[in-house]
Amino acid sequence: MTEISVDRVHDRLADERDAAVARLDAAASVTVLCHVHPDADTIGSGLALGTIFERRGTPVQVSFAEPGALPESMEDLPGRHLLVDPADVADTVDLLVTVDCGSAARLGSLAGRLAGAAHTLVVDHHPSNTRFGDSHLVDADAVSTTAVLSEVFDRWGVEMDRDLAHCLYAGLVTDTGSFRWGGASAHVLADRLLATGIDGAAIARRLLDTHPFGWLPMLSAVLGTAQLVPGAAGGGGLVYAFVRRENTLGLRPEEVESVIDIVRTTAEAEVAAVVKEARDGSWSVSLRSKNSVDVADVATRLGGGGHRFAAGYTATGASDQVIARLLETLG
Repeated sequence: MTEISVDRVHDRLADERDAAVARLDAAASVTVLCHVHPDADTIGSGLALGTIFERRGTPVQVSFAEPGALPESMEDLPGRHLLVDPADVADTVDLLVTVDCGSAARLGSLAGRLAGAAHTLVVDHHPSNTRFGDSHLVDADAVSTTAVLSEVFDRWGVEMDRDLAHCLYAGLVTDTGSFRWGGASAHVLADRLLATGIDGAAIARRLLDTHPFGWLPMLSAVLGTAQLVPGAAGGGGLVYAFVRRENTLGLRPEEVESVIDIVRTTAEAEVAAVVKEARDGSWSVSLRSKNSVDVADVATRLGGGGHRFAAGYTATGASDQVIARLLETLG
C-alpha cells in the first residue's frame, strides 16, 4: 500500500471514529447486537458499550440470537445483566449498534431489527465486512473489535475502569490467541487495560484454558479423524479434522470451537480446518493459517469471511465434497 493510500485509510478511519462518537453521543435509546454463537470479542464489545449507556442513563439492550444462553466461560463478564432474550429485543430503537459482525447474516434471527432502527452503526474489524447499515466504523488493521472500541471510548471521553477493561481485555486476549499474533498494538492496549487492576491471567484462563472433562474424549474422537494434505495451499499443507454431532453431546459450543487451536499446531501444515457438523446437516468450517495464506480470502470465496489468519464459512454436501471444494479453493 502506498503512502498516499495509507494516509487515506487513516483519514477515513478518523472520520468514521468521529462520526461514530457523534452517533453514540446523540442516541436516545440503544440496542447493541452481537453475532450468533458469540465469542468474547463480540460479547465483550457489546457489554462494554452497553455499560457506558447504562451509566449515562440511556435505555439500552444487549443481545445475540443464538444459542439460548451466554457461554459459560463468559459468565463473569461485567455488564451481563444487560443481556436480554432475543424475543425481548425492542422492534424499534433510536440507534442499533452491531459489534464484531461482518454481515447482517451474522445477526441470525435478529437481523430483522435493523429495519426498526432510526439509525444503525456497524463497529467491526473484519476485512470482509459488507458494510451493511447506514454508518460504519470498520478498522481491518485492528486486532479485535474491543480494540476498535477502545479508541472510540477515548474520543468519547470515557474513563477506562476495571469493568470496561475486563470486557475489552476478554476480546483482546481471545482474538489475539493470548497475544500469539496481533503485534505491538495488542500489547500496548493490554498494558493499559491491565493497569486498571484487572487479573489478566484469570480472565485468559477462564476463557481459553478451562474445559470440562467431557472435552477430552471429544478431542480424542475428533483428532482421530485428522488428515494431512502436504501439497495443499501451494505446498504449504492443509490439516483438517471433523467434528460429528455425536462427538459434541453435552458440550458447550465454546468447547467445540476450541478444537481448531489444537489442530492448527500441526507443524507440517500452513492451513488448518475443523469441519463441524450442524443440526441441519450443513457444516461450519473454521480456518486458521500461520504465515502465507489469507484464509479470509479463501472463506469469502466459499461464502464466509473473517481475518487473514482466522476465518470461517458454512458448507453443504457430503464431507468429502466439502474438503474437495476447500482444496480446490486453496490451490
